[in-house]
Amino acid sequence: MKSLWQPTLLAVCLTFAGCATTKQPTVTLTGDIMVDAPNAIANGPPRDRVLWEYRLALAAMRQGKFDVAKQNLDDALLTLGGIYGKDADAKKARSYFHAEAKKTFIGEPYERSMAYIYRGIIYWMDGEPDNARACFRSAEFEDSDAEQHQYAGDWVLPEYLDGLITKKLGGDGSDAFKRAQADSRGVRLPPYNLKANVIFFIEFGPGPTKFATGQYKEELRFSTTPSPVTSAELKVGSLQIPIAPTDDVDFQANTRGGRVMDHILGKKAVFKSATDTAGNVALIGGLTTAAVSNNRTAQEVGLGIALAGLISKVVSAATIPAADTRSWESLPRYLSFASIPLALGQHVVTVQFLDASGRVAANLTKTITLNITTTDRDKVVFVSDTSITPQTL
Repeated sequence: MKSLWQPTLLAVCLTFAGCATTKQPTVTLTGDIMVDAPNAIANGPPRDRVLWEYRLALAAMRQGKFDVAKQNLDDALLTLGGIYGKDADAKKARSYFHAEAKKTFIGEPYERSMAYIYRGIIYWMDGEPDNARACFRSAEFEDSDAEQHQYAGDWVLPEYLDGLITKKLGGDGSDAFKRAQADSRGVRLPPYNLKANVIFFIEFGPGPTKFATGQYKEELRFSTTPSPVTSAELKVGSLQIPIAPTDDVDFQANTRGGRVMDHILGKKAVFKSATDTAGNVALIGGLTTAAVSNNRTAQEVGLGIALAGLISKVVSAATIPAADTRSWESLPRYLSFASIPLALGQHVVTVQFLDASGRVAANLTKTITLNITTTDRDKVVFVSDTSITPQTL
């Protein structure tokens, strides 16, 4: 029996010696994202760095700290640009014996698209519409491999703004407009107005978060709280412009791009279940054979089968199919925009957010003082229902 047990146990030990994990650094959270995010980026697990950069960038944009947002988005997108197939943790997460949550976070397609959209907004603010257009196209690309093909690359705002910038730079832009209108669900997009020198990006409502279902939590799902606001209204001078959503981030999350990881997680779950069942059968059968037999050879065979069952149970226990539920939970539910022509000088703009009945949502109205000093570049304004107010831009 020693000749049977010793090599097998050695093989088990060698196989699973690599399953031990090193302790990851932790950070103490205060609840203030502008404190917690830099601390987590500097001292937290490296695999969560991009997630915290996403969170910090968006919080900074809502506070008008666009330099902070730019720095963090640039670093996050640099990681995103080089991650596929090269990250060691991502490769480990594709195996049966490592959790997906141990990989470097880059986000689901909708999260990556939003990172590019926000970076495009800042490029346009900085007078770089060509780079903004490149970011909007990247946002579409991140969604180009949807689970169902009819949902591939169907963001409205990035497509529409691609065409608008193209026209402003002297190109055509009509194809992008047609694609945006085709993807727009119930919203008629305004024709491009090249005289409009002020561009408003408007977001509102709580966005999607992630959770896992399935026997082994291998199925990634999304949950979105009903939004208390469903539209907005922009007022400046005598102009009063209704703002309907052009994109629903919850819709984009639930029609997310299909990932190889989705299929791997499914295979992991099947593998875990199969090896667990096989282990049970072998353990019971082997031990029963050894117990009822008076023949030494039969007993050894029975114990060998039982040992194989034990190994199968160990393999099952080491298989980790759970989905990664780390989430950029501060994203909005809805995206929209407005573009208007304004003369040189100072203008006071009011943005109100409305509920489903058309009533103004209490305490969410934003006041922005705009100083238009040149006609050589667009004035780009970012407004969230959680933005600070008043602002002067």
